[in-house]
Amino acid sequence: MGNDMSSANDIKAAEATYNSFIGLIKVAVPVLAIITIVVVKLISS
Repeated sequence: MGNDMSSANDIKAAEATYNSFIGLIKVAVPVLAIITIVVVKLISS
């Protein structure tokens, strides 16, 4: 029985890690896209 509880806690920890990772990706991708566009414009001008 103790093993079932620890695996449930592992699932909760994994979900928390996944959700924070997805939140970070949602912010990082647009920021990187903007930086990339700015750099490309600077190089092409």
